[in-house]
Amino acid sequence: MAYRQRKISSGIVTAVAGLLVCSGALAQTSSLNLQPPSLLQAHDPFMGSVTTAPVTDEAIKLSLDDAIHRSLEHNLGLIQQQQTERLFQAQVLSAKSVLTPTVKLKATSGVDEFNLLAFGFKPALVSKLLPGYHLNPFIKVDVTQAEATVDQTLFSMQAIDLYRASVFAVRAEDLNTLSAHGTVIYNAVGSYLQVLSDMAMVENSKAQLATSQRLQQQTKDRDAAGTATHLDVLRASVQVQNDEQALEQEENALAKDRIALNRVIGLAPEQKVQLTDAAPYADLAARTLEELRTTAYNNRKDYLALLSALHGYELQSRSARYERMPVLSFSGNYGVTGVTHDFYHGTMYAAGKIEIPLFKEARLRGDRDVADAQLGEARSQLASLRADVDAQIRASLLDVEAAQKLVKVAESNRDLAREELDQSQQRYGAGVDDNLPVVQAQAAVAAANSQWVTSLYQYNLAKLALARNAGILESQYHQYLGE
Repeated sequence: MAYRQRKISSGIVTAVAGLLVCSGALAQTSSLNLQPPSLLQAHDPFMGSVTTAPVTDEAIKLSLDDAIHRSLEHNLGLIQQQQTERLFQAQVLSAKSVLTPTVKLKATSGVDEFNLLAFGFKPALVSKLLPGYHLNPFIKVDVTQAEATVDQTLFSMQAIDLYRASVFAVRAEDLNTLSAHGTVIYNAVGSYLQVLSDMAMVENSKAQLATSQRLQQQTKDRDAAGTATHLDVLRASVQVQNDEQALEQEENALAKDRIALNRVIGLAPEQKVQLTDAAPYADLAARTLEELRTTAYNNRKDYLALLSALHGYELQSRSARYERMPVLSFSGNYGVTGVTHDFYHGTMYAAGKIEIPLFKEARLRGDRDVADAQLGEARSQLASLRADVDAQIRASLLDVEAAQKLVKVAESNRDLAREELDQSQQRYGAGVDDNLPVVQAQAAVAAANSQWVTSLYQYNLAKLALARNAGILESQYHQYLGE
């Protein structure tokens, strides 16, 4: 379920990226799409992390809250999302720059050479006007100039609405980052619970192996005394080897899941950790579909992000129609100009400008159609996401209900299997039966213990998924786990 939500979140990022435009194009078009560059990922970035802590010989004590804190600090997917958020914020400043004054200072000093002949001053004409005067047609002047220039867009409805749209885009990206927090927490808690489940499986396998070894020794003693057959000894030995193999598999699974947990929370793969919390088990308080659905619409960050993006696209669509309106701007400068180390005189320029597009029909209609198409796509995505939210909550409620029943059944099966094993051992000890029922009962106990651990893990994971789909995992994961 978490993977599906990440896909939705990624889709929102792509959608709102169309709202961000550079300052040079804001006053001209409303359909320029800027998307951050993407890097190919060989794996899910939310299952990786940036490892900075050095490896220690002593095992790190790790509670569930510690695991969540470390994952929020080091998770690769969250770090990438935060950098994307910074990119969006930076581009909003570019959008805002169109509506703020631009002030520049410029100073120049150099030699200018003029050709008077090019300006119509011919020597023959000068000689007629000024007899005896020889005109040099090439004049060099050492000029120094300094000025300050100001450019300001005074009024542009298109630029105003595009800036507002970019603000909504940043708000959507902020919500995407908060949604990524939920994904990180879900993965961290799930990995922590997986390791706890593996540890329980290893302990069950060790206990099963110890029981099989006692039965093997007991069978050998009875065989030596002549009260058991060699078949009983072979059967007990096979059971011991099967349990040793099962233990090896469970320990291997535990070691790999410990590595996966370390990667999620930002520890080196070889770092030893000691989990301090036990696997929680508590029934979840009943909540109706309507309550959870309302909670989701009010709290799910991916849904709220798409709402914010939709508002941005509405503004962008409106700005496309404002391209036909006049744009009022001002430009001016003030400075001094003169011959270097000689006389300087102040200079100035001030002008207001109004621009009215008269005929750009193809471009204006194209910008409008693009903006309307993006708006329509955002509305469709929002409608689809509302249906997804409803479907995900319904599915999560079914998963929680089924997993809760499986835990109850597995707990009952475990008690019955233990009782069966106890009676089989008593019958075998009394010489009433051979060890075949005992071996079968041991296998039943092992299967019942394994099923109970697995069902408990699935139940806790189903509760986490329900909280995630309701948008409250970040604040209420303790309540849903029943800690």
